[in-house]
Amino acid sequence: MDSDNWLLTYYQQIQDGSVTVGKWIRLLYERLIQDLEDKVYFFDQKKANRVIRFIEAFCHHSKGKLAPQNVRLEPWQKAQLSCMFGLVDGNGLRQYHEVFDLMGRKCGKSLIASGVAEYMVYGDGEPGADTYFIAPKLDQADIVWSCFTQSIQNEPDLNRLTKKRKNDLYVPATNTSIKKIPFAEKTSDGFNPHFAVCDEIGAWAGVAGLRQYEVLTSALGSREQPIILPITTANYVSDGIFDELYKRSTQFLLGNSHETRLLPFLYQIDDVNKWNDINELRKSLPNLGVSVSVNFILDEIAKAETSLSKKAEFLTKYCNIKQNASTAWLSSQDIARSFPPNHKTLKDFENCYALGGIDLSVAIDLTAALVLIEKGGIIYYFTQFFMPRGKLAEASARDGLPYEIYVKRGFLTLSGENQVDYHDVYDWFVGLIEKHRIYCLQIGYDAAMAAYLVQDLENYGFHCEKVRQGPNLTGVINDTEGLMKDGLLQCADDNDLMKVHWMDSALKIEDDTNRRKLIKITKNAHIDGVAALLDAMCMRHNHWEELQSQLRNEE
Repeated sequence: MDSDNWLLTYYQQIQDGSVTVGKWIRLLYERLIQDLEDKVYFFDQKKANRVIRFIEAFCHHSKGKLAPQNVRLEPWQKAQLSCMFGLVDGNGLRQYHEVFDLMGRKCGKSLIASGVAEYMVYGDGEPGADTYFIAPKLDQADIVWSCFTQSIQNEPDLNRLTKKRKNDLYVPATNTSIKKIPFAEKTSDGFNPHFAVCDEIGAWAGVAGLRQYEVLTSALGSREQPIILPITTANYVSDGIFDELYKRSTQFLLGNSHETRLLPFLYQIDDVNKWNDINELRKSLPNLGVSVSVNFILDEIAKAETSLSKKAEFLTKYCNIKQNASTAWLSSQDIARSFPPNHKTLKDFENCYALGGIDLSVAIDLTAALVLIEKGGIIYYFTQFFMPRGKLAEASARDGLPYEIYVKRGFLTLSGENQVDYHDVYDWFVGLIEKHRIYCLQIGYDAAMAAYLVQDLENYGFHCEKVRQGPNLTGVINDTEGLMKDGLLQCADDNDLMKVHWMDSALKIEDDTNRRKLIKITKNAHIDGVAALLDAMCMRHNHWEELQSQLRNEE
């Protein structure tokens, strides 16, 4: 019925606890409802329910005891379809064009993707609604394709509209081609999809997967309201398109992204220690008790409890916990809390003891130097960035950031012509002492540090200590996160460039040990300021016992 608002109904069920969802799904629906209240976009209930009615009327099960019966959608599926098709912009066009669907095995990913494909081909009203089912190999692309073709064969009205050709299906009435393809068959030239299913994207390896996905997304531009639908369970492939999508998705859900076309449904457990708890598993298996039975999952748990390899498989495929997964680090609220409205200057910390951190990155790009000062129970920090003068225009165009404004505000020093002159970094630390009587008791620096800079600093009298940025800093990362969330670690001077670096920061998490490593949210992001802060926090972690009486700066 058109009176049913499944998006709102499911949101209310989440809020009152009548359905169990993980944090990412909760955040998603809270954001969507807030955006609707703020009129960022609008909800067209008729469009949402039209898709639901179409799928239940024309789409059929193709396997198992329910075949060839019509599909009957669950409330969570109706809510997801309502988000995809009911959220529209001011022109009545779909708001979201990229829908990332991550959920555990046997929850009907392929069946629903097939149903969406049927609607996009036969019900969306798009001329030439070319549709593709894509995977690394043809037999992998065949999974959703087979659901689609068998459903069409079981629906006489749609079957009559469809012509089978050698390499595709064709709908003459709308000049629409439907095709399954492996990687590299299509380039962006002449590739104009209205809808594409990217099956088991968690297994799309490395550069080939990234390039194929880029070809798909770049080809969407000529359509008014296309949809690309990557579907998957978690997998073991690292540094591929899954990791990129997952980082983008978590960044979006934490409020750290300005993306307007990505709609991520991340069904995962929250607590890995409860991996064998049926109630926790409802978060990663939204169709538990429907398409996947509780008894089946209990049997799988029993197997996983006998073997580490089987447990790893269960965590990946049913809990959706990717081994060594990457996720955005802090929410926009946590970051905002660490940038208070009452700003301070170095003058406010004269005659204080401090700790330093330096991240050189590469000499031709950004370098970050940071000083960490505790006072009144709050840890404050100032960050100074350095960039080659000759790289300013290039970096501004590449990063889309107003580096010239950061220079005028004093957050960024232009240093050297084509590479950073590290004497300027040296001068900044010496200036802390000679201009402000701020005394750095230890300076942590990254392993790539220029040896002569360390030597110069030590010759002046600084104590410098090498820091290796990796999972070894898990304790430091945890301490930093806790201080940030409690409002006890604050940027003293409202450094906007540092705020960008926080928002660009992600963590790579080792599932078996839960160790964490700082990484970039995307390959072109900058996290130099945060890396410098961790260097300084490492000094606090390593030397607190011996230096705490000085570092507290108590009068």
